[in-house]
Amino acid sequence: MRSILTDIAPFVSMFREVDIVSYNTMGEAMCDNPHTAVHYFVATAIVRDNMEFFAPQCRRCIVLAEGEQDAIPEFRSLNLHRSERELLKGFLMMLNTAHTAHGMPPQVQHPEQELLSQREKDVLALLIKGLINKEIADRLNISTPTVIFHRRNISEKIGSKSIGRLTIYAVMNGIVDVREL
Repeated sequence: MRSILTDIAPFVSMFREVDIVSYNTMGEAMCDNPHTAVHYFVATAIVRDNMEFFAPQCRRCIVLAEGEQDAIPEFRSLNLHRSERELLKGFLMMLNTAHTAHGMPPQVQHPEQELLSQREKDVLALLIKGLINKEIADRLNISTPTVIFHRRNISEKIGSKSIGRLTIYAVMNGIVDVREL
């Protein structure tokens, strides 16, 4: 989970400051100012054992559950037994839903920070949907070497070849809707 949050942080921090803090004990978390944390990602057992602390902040807690039966009804939860792709998709859906519920746009877009050309966005959208270079080339009526050229440019501009990071970038910048993944 920390890896996914670390992947997301650079894209979120373009728009607001983001720090990821880990607590080794519940005592450390309780000593910290509860208003400094935007969200708590916490195991089900810890929430159940410390309901006094977490219940008033349930909107800011994401329970890391060991299966659907481990979830706590009043809290949002992520099933840790899903694949990394499904976990990432669930988290991005949660992020998207929370923004919409609070009157914020579903994706955060800033045209002055547009890094990618329209063709690069087209390639990226198909890439993160799982298409291979040949399929992307056929779909966009371009050659396979051109797809590879665009992929290299995308990776250089975003600073990563990781499909996870590319997916996060695409969702956070409105290139694809998380429901399309």
